[in-house]
Amino acid sequence: QVLAGDEIYFFRAGKYDFMYPPPCALFLTGASLLGQGGLIFLLVAINSVAWFYSAKLSAVLATGGRGTTNRWLYFVPSLLVIVYIWSSYHLGQPNLVLLALMLGAFVALRAKREIVGGGLIAVAAAIKAFPVLAIIYLVYRRYWKAAVSLVATLVFLILILPAPFRGFERVWGDLEKWSVGMLKYSEATVGQRPMRSYTWKNQSLIGVSNRLLRHVDADAASAPHQPIYVNFADLRFPVVNGIIFSVALALGMLFIAAMPRRDMRTADSDAIEFGLLLLLMLIVTPLSFGYFYSWLMLPFAVITQRVLVKKVSSILWWCVPALALLAVGLIFPRGAQLYGNTFFASLLLFIGLSIELLRFRQQRGETQLLGNFNPVS
Repeated sequence: QVLAGDEIYFFRAGKYDFMYPPPCALFLTGASLLGQGGLIFLLVAINSVAWFYSAKLSAVLATGGRGTTNRWLYFVPSLLVIVYIWSSYHLGQPNLVLLALMLGAFVALRAKREIVGGGLIAVAAAIKAFPVLAIIYLVYRRYWKAAVSLVATLVFLILILPAPFRGFERVWGDLEKWSVGMLKYSEATVGQRPMRSYTWKNQSLIGVSNRLLRHVDADAASAPHQPIYVNFADLRFPVVNGIIFSVALALGMLFIAAMPRRDMRTADSDAIEFGLLLLLMLIVTPLSFGYFYSWLMLPFAVITQRVLVKKVSSILWWCVPALALLAVGLIFPRGAQLYGNTFFASLLLFIGLSIELLRFRQQRGETQLLGNFNPVS
């Protein structure tokens, strides 16, 4: 459609036929010249490279770059999310690519290469919009160059890069159509997902809250089917939104409270912090389907590393039940996800890693206090 100069965003069966941001359509344009077979081969190859680098960069971050030769550090995190990795191949989803880009950005931030880090996050957001949420973290952590780089790169990818192919007027129209169609949230739908927004497939805070607290069909995407309701209450939509906002705010405040000061940060604390950021993004993004959770690779790499160096403390008390919830989803995939097993597993991991980072912050503060104490003889 791009090569033919046609519209990218048009309705088919009551929803947009293509839902990704405009730059993603341009990225796929060149690949489509290879034909269907060539396109499939290229995308599978890109996905496989992204998997390799996601495992490698997760290990690098988890160890702070201090020797990542332990095979368990590569094997265990991938094994624990292998179902979601398989889904990315099966459904042709780019979330492993997004993960590799985000992890590359974190490594760049650790190396004080903020412009590169912001640019990598922008490329991820140009493929699938939700990684742009990371800009809040960049601003809070005062990664000013990274934040500016993110915005500038997005502007280039959205408005400037497509202009020679589609003209500025059409490029602006593409952005307007995508924004109007995708950036909406109502009682019936999130974006262009009217039949899936509040079903068992959406494991985000918004999806789980709406189907557990409102009388909505939790399996509306299946046809024909008998409606399935799993709500414990039947609250009004504004009340549910108030609860969602409160929970999101509480999680954000916990994240901020756990963050160590700039002078207290280490490679180990940054690994936990970046893992928490990925978990928070998975939880609060409006649509979070199963394949999104390949992003759990970094949190599991952090936990695996702490087990290997015998710094597990209380993190296993949160990790074990989280793994149990994910395992239930293997046995009862639809039944478990109806009640948000993946969401609640991510929530447990978030709480556990937050406590771990809070403990680190406390210990680091005590060490600095002792180091600054000079008794008078």
